Amino acid sequence: MSRTEQHYPREADARWRDYEWEIIPTSPMPPAMNIALDEVLTRRVGAGDRRPTLRFWGWDSPVIVIGRFQSVRNEVQIENAAEHGVQVVRRITGGGAMFTLPGLDITYSIYAPPDLVKGLSFPESYAFLDSWVVDTYRELGIDAWYAPLNDITSSGGKIGGAAQARRFGAVLHHTMTSYDMDPTLMTQVLRIGMEKLSDKGLRSADKRVGPLRQQTSLPREAFFHALTERFMDLTGGELGEISNLEHQAAVELVRSKFSTEEWTYLLP
Repeated sequence: MSRTEQHYPREADARWRDYEWEIIPTSPMPPAMNIALDEVLTRRVGAGDRRPTLRFWGWDSPVIVIGRFQSVRNEVQIENAAEHGVQVVRRITGGGAMFTLPGLDITYSIYAPPDLVKGLSFPESYAFLDSWVVDTYRELGIDAWYAPLNDITSSGGKIGGAAQARRFGAVLHHTMTSYDMDPTLMTQVLRIGMEKLSDKGLRSADKRVGPLRQQTSLPREAFFHALTERFMDLTGGELGEISNLEHQAAVELVRSKFSTEEWTYLLP
């Protein structure tokens, strides 16, 4: 498949300008708070109480984020994670488990009206909603491209993966990309199957992911700046912030849902 192939109708690019966008910069937060904000902001956009929004995430501690339909016991070496102080949280989007440390990822969510992806298939919507990111990485010298269904990859390996949820009257599109990684700790806290390790052990697992840091000398902050500038140019959006009402709603959701064993250890 050609790396430059258009995976969605090109006329969809004009849709970004149909809305007034808000961009929330990254800020370190507890893992469960990040997950709770996804639900709060999706609901707010769906109800028309917030403009369509791009939010960059930040973590204040090591974390494994599992998909909505995964089992913790199938994905996580629970005792090892606890020993290393790695929290486990469950997000409201699907997809696979992701492990990261503070400062080693570039994660964002898009909260948008359904009409933004109206008429697009699921594969087309993934490509469309991450197209501006792929373009930014390529401009920064990364040989990146979209790989169906939900990956951003490169000649140096997979960079990241996306997941979606369409609920509460809105579209939530969530993508985590790797700036750097700790492959040794990753294999200690995630249940990585032997078919992924093959007979070469860690080196084989490490090659499955190609963090940006292995492909460029640019600091992580340069990517956040470039992505923000690109999204502003694409949408005409402006910087914003999480309101006190939204923050309090997320705090309550952390207490009642996202920090509970009932949610985290849910068996789908």
